[in-house]
Amino acid sequence: MANDFDFMLIANVLPTLLRYLPITLEILIFSILFGMLFGLVIAIPKLLHIPVLKQFASIYISYIRGTPILVQLFLVFYGIPALLQILHIDVTRMDAIYFVIITYTCSNAAAFAEIFRAAILTVDRGQIEAAYSVGLSRSQTFIRIVLPQAIRVAFPNMANTMISSLKDTSLAFSIGVMDMVGRGETLIASTTRALEIYLALSIVYYIIVLLLEKILNTNERYLNRYMQKEVATN
Repeated sequence: MANDFDFMLIANVLPTLLRYLPITLEILIFSILFGMLFGLVIAIPKLLHIPVLKQFASIYISYIRGTPILVQLFLVFYGIPALLQILHIDVTRMDAIYFVIITYTCSNAAAFAEIFRAAILTVDRGQIEAAYSVGLSRSQTFIRIVLPQAIRVAFPNMANTMISSLKDTSLAFSIGVMDMVGRGETLIASTTRALEIYLALSIVYYIIVLLLEKILNTNERYLNRYMQKEVATN
């Protein structure tokens, strides 16, 4: 029967899908790195209670949290060219992957901003005052006292955000990016075997998530051991 489930098709398409894995990883890596940097910038006004900027940061985080990532993706894809057109700058021919990276950077930044802010606030204020009392500057105190402890607290939530971001990259195909899901859609169109293709995609994503979780868990254990050694030596 034409509708019989084809196990062999799953095995056959897996190598084809994996050839597009670098595009998915490119989106993930750049959006995470830029998202961390942007998230730190957003967190600073809230930590330092800077007027206006603090309110702007809160509104930005609330907006990102309150809207679907797919809607944000289309807003960036159509909104940036429309805004730049006012300045007579044409980016309509720009590769769609850049709009995806911008979208996920902005989305991850909101998550990282709250993660960083919460982690920094967990550091005992007495340690900061003690650092000032022995002559450490504000920047030295942050780098040597606050940052190491904050990273340790923030790491599990950062790891969860990375994994969620990896799964969200599957929406990149909706604006024309030929990643794994985009290639899967073309395979569905040519084979009319949607179930097998989506199962193959689920297998690939599941394996990647397991590997990423393993890497992050290993790094977390290493970070905890390193911090314990630092505390013991100090």
